[in-house]
Amino acid sequence: MFDLRPETAEDWWEVEALYDLCFAPGREALSSYRLRDGVAPVAGLSLVARDHGGILAGAIRFWPVRVGRAEALLLGPVAVHPTHQGEGLGRLLIQDSLERAREKGWERVMLVGDAPYYGRFGFERLSGVEMPPPTNPERVLGLELRPGAWDHVTGKVTRHA
Repeated sequence: MFDLRPETAEDWWEVEALYDLCFAPGREALSSYRLRDGVAPVAGLSLVARDHGGILAGAIRFWPVRVGRAEALLLGPVAVHPTHQGEGLGRLLIQDSLERAREKGWERVMLVGDAPYYGRFGFERLSGVEMPPPTNPERVLGLELRPGAWDHVTGKVTRHA
């Protein structure tokens, strides 16, 4: 059992340490990080999961971006501590946070990731959406939180002002 709650400022460095543990060195050099620089994660959607002992077990963050003229959420990173992998925590974090995003009125979500994994949640390849280079266009995925939300949405992904 995990306690899921919105990330707070007090969680920030512990979450960063989890991301350092789970991802390769240099993760902050990825193009998606350039979209996050100087922009706060979306309050209430970026979540932490703690185990029964209060230890951080997983985290997910969302960032506001623009695709052309449309607003979207950029999901990521999502990470689960190695001691809790295989327990369904990643799925729980993704599903719970997407439902919260829908409830808050967000219409569309995107990410850069593996289609076989994220396809389970309904994410599909986005055509006409350009992440900053170097990003493999095959890994740019989107999910509609409202039917038709990605219709006619194309262009470069830029930082939210």
